[in-house]
Amino acid sequence: MADADVSPELREALRGLEDRLGTTVTDVTDGHARWELYRAALASDAARPGLLAAVVAESDGALASGVVGDALERVPRADRNVWVEALSPSVRAFSERRARELGVLEDLRSGAAPAPDAGSVADWSDWLQLRIAAEVSDGAVLRLLAESGRTKRIRRTATESLG
Repeated sequence: MADADVSPELREALRGLEDRLGTTVTDVTDGHARWELYRAALASDAARPGLLAAVVAESDGALASGVVGDALERVPRADRNVWVEALSPSVRAFSERRARELGVLEDLRSGAAPAPDAGSVADWSDWLQLRIAAEVSDGAVLRLLAESGRTKRIRRTATESLG
């Protein structure tokens, strides 16, 4: 990324993160350096609001999408849509799906039925099926995954979780 490609909004957001974290990015044009700053901000509750501003200003869609993907598991369910909408529409699909799937996982963990938009087991990604097999205690759901999980690993994990 050329220096001219770093917008004033991104520079300002990066400075805010640096201030909150007490660190400095030596080369704001380096996506790897920005990623390291973003990772540090993900681990800091105090820096996360500034991180959202950086995601909005981030010109590297893949980098922004990666940050949001990590943030979705760290922010409250009610805030996930704000993070997804911070992304450019061209890179939003993965994060939209991950946010929905995290909701399904949380519902099943708590013993609640998944929301109507959760789809069927066949619609769930391998990631979601495996997480459910490892983290959910509902016997009916585990039996379903043990019988019809997409991969051998998912089926085995669900079977082991049934105990």
